[in-house]
Amino acid sequence: MIDIKLIRETPEIVKENIKKKFQDEKLPLVDEVAELDRQFRDAKTKGDALRADRNKTSKSIGLMMREGRKEDAEAAKQAVQNIDQGLEDLEKQEEELTQEIRKRMMVIPNIIDPSVPIGKDDSENVEIERFGEPTVPDYEIPYHMDILESLNGIDLDSARKATGNGFYYLMGDIARLHSSILSYARDFMINRGFTYFIPPYMIHGDVVNGVMSFSEMQNMMYKIEGEDLYLIGTSEHSMIGRFMNTILSEDRLPETLTSYSPCFRKEVGAHGLEERGLYRVHQFEKQEMIVVCKPEDSKYWYEQLWKNSVDYFRSLDIPVRTLECCSGDLADLKVKSCDVEAWSPRQKKYFEVGSCSNLGDAQARRLGIRIKGKDGNYFAHTLNNTVVAPPRMLIAFLENNLQEDGSVAIPVPLRPYMGGQEKLVPNKK
Repeated sequence: MIDIKLIRETPEIVKENIKKKFQDEKLPLVDEVAELDRQFRDAKTKGDALRADRNKTSKSIGLMMREGRKEDAEAAKQAVQNIDQGLEDLEKQEEELTQEIRKRMMVIPNIIDPSVPIGKDDSENVEIERFGEPTVPDYEIPYHMDILESLNGIDLDSARKATGNGFYYLMGDIARLHSSILSYARDFMINRGFTYFIPPYMIHGDVVNGVMSFSEMQNMMYKIEGEDLYLIGTSEHSMIGRFMNTILSEDRLPETLTSYSPCFRKEVGAHGLEERGLYRVHQFEKQEMIVVCKPEDSKYWYEQLWKNSVDYFRSLDIPVRTLECCSGDLADLKVKSCDVEAWSPRQKKYFEVGSCSNLGDAQARRLGIRIKGKDGNYFAHTLNNTVVAPPRMLIAFLENNLQEDGSVAIPVPLRPYMGGQEKLVPNKK
C-alpha cells in the first residue's frame, strides 16, 4: 500500500506507475481516492471544530451554574448534546470514508523502482547474469519422474488415492536427499548470520491481507473452514506477520531471518507437460530468507538476498541465472523482483527455482510495522527470497547430477547429511 501523500501531492506519478504495470483499469481509483480523501479531511476538520466548541461550552456550564444562570446552563447542556450528535455522525462518516479509501488503496500497485524494465508479462523479463556453465551431456536425461522412479523414490499413485492430484510420497534415499537439501540450506544461511526460525503454518486473515494482494490470496491460499485461519503459501507470510503492529528500535535492525516451513498452494490453472510431476504441486517445503530493515538499506539487502540463493546453488554445482522481473510481472506490492532460474539439461533451458523481492514499505504500511527514529516513527522495508524449495529443486539437482549409468552423484556439501553417500544407484530390474 502506497503513502496517500503521493495521491494528494503527485497523483500523476501514481497514474504513470499504473500505466507502466499495464493496469489501466485501476486509473480511476486514483481520482476516487483523492476525492474520498478530500471528504475525509473535510469531515475531520469539522469534527475538530465541533470538539473545540464542545470543550469550550462544557467548561462554561460550571461557571453558569455558579452564577445562578440555570437557564443558560441548560441551554449550554443542550448545545453539547447537539454537538455530540453531530460528532457521532461525523465520526461515522470518517470511518466509512476510511474504509472506502483503504479498499481502493489496497489494490493500487506499489511504486516500482526506476530500474525495473517495462513489459507486459513474464515473456518480457530480462536476463541479468549467468553463473556456471550450462551443459548438455552426450547421454539422454530422462524426465525427472522417470529418474525418481528408477531410484524407487516416489509414489504418486498412492498419493492420488490418499489426497488427490498435486501431492506425492517421497521415499527412501530421495526422501533423505530432500531433507538433506533443506538441512544444508538451513546451515548455509545460519553461517551467513541469519537467525533460524520454524514459524506457525497458519495465519489470520488480517496477516494474509497485509502480506499479499487480494488476487494473490484468491489464487494461492487455502482457508480453514469456519475459522479465521489460512494455510501459509510460504513462511514469509507468518514471518512478516511476526512484526505486525510493532515499533522496532533502529539499533535492532536489520532483522535477518531464515525460516523453514511446508507451503500450501492452490496453484490455480492448467499446466503443461513440464509442470506435471513435481514442478507444480499443492504442498512442498522451503527454506526462506526474510529481512526487515531501514528504508535506506533495502537496496543493499535485495542484492545480498539473491546472491545468497545463487551461492547456494553454485555450491552444489548447479548452473543458474538471474532474471529481472518486468513491470507487468511484478506483484502489486513489489518494488523490484528477480527470479533465480536453474539449468535443465533435459529441456536445454533454465526454469524458476526461487524469487527475490523488495516490497519497500508496502507490507509494513498494511501491517503497522514501524521503526522508532530520532525524528519520529517511520515504516520499515521488508524483503524476502527463496533459499531453496524442493521438490522443484530436486528436478534441477537430479538432471544436473545424473550420470550416464543412471546413478546420481551427491555433491560434497550434501554428503554429511546423506550419511556419507557419494551417489544414489538405481534399482536393478
